[in-house]
Amino acid sequence: MPDAKPKQEHPLANILINVVIPSVVLEVLSKDPTLQKVPRPWHIGPLWGMIVAIAIPLGYGIWYFIQSKKFNVFSALGLVGVALSGLIALYLWNADGTVKPNAGLYVGTSEALIPLILGLAILWSQRSGTPLIRVFLYNDSIFDIPKIERAVSDRSEEVGYGSLLTSSNLLFACSFFLSAVMNLAMALWFFRAFDEAATGARETYSGIVGTMRWAGFLAIGLPLMGILIMILMKLLKGLKQLTGLKDDELLLPR
Repeated sequence: MPDAKPKQEHPLANILINVVIPSVVLEVLSKDPTLQKVPRPWHIGPLWGMIVAIAIPLGYGIWYFIQSKKFNVFSALGLVGVALSGLIALYLWNADGTVKPNAGLYVGTSEALIPLILGLAILWSQRSGTPLIRVFLYNDSIFDIPKIERAVSDRSEEVGYGSLLTSSNLLFACSFFLSAVMNLAMALWFFRAFDEAATGARETYSGIVGTMRWAGFLAIGLPLMGILIMILMKLLKGLKQLTGLKDDELLLPR
């Protein structure tokens, strides 16, 4: 009998565990109990809050590797993102409750750094011969790639197939560059009236960062999701033309 097909990882669970939950944990747990009017048991301070938040994508990434023997890119991104947020908070927060100057620029730069690096990595991957779109979007957990590539070979459409992946990869990179610019702009906007020397500035800082994360999902995440859907539609349309296969033949059943 053929080996059982490994269970596919749900993309929503991936995003929740590696991005959303660590961000919420960092925001809720990182409050300094010494600065709270009514400290709660879960107010464990910025250092331990960051450690707990980092442990979530790290633990999930280890579990995923043990289960699938594959490296989880989203866990790595979540780990780096949480670590950056926590380390910047530790650097900016003063012991007297104030915050160092230019907090908005620091936060915006940290939020823009990951999509910027990803965009550059995607462009570089094009030269390496293994476009990263094949890791994030056009992969064997979504598309039936062996069937697609057999059909491409049978119809001698290798050149068109390569061009389709190249153009989709470039559009994918542009979506991350757009995200980087929008993250920086949003941070500067939210911190425009922030008073670093005010009493309780650290609490205000945490509130702004928390608001940014939810606003970022609406103002940045939804448009980028639209771009990803557009790339997916582009891939499906191009692959149908190149292979003669239908949608349900191109995509794996879920």
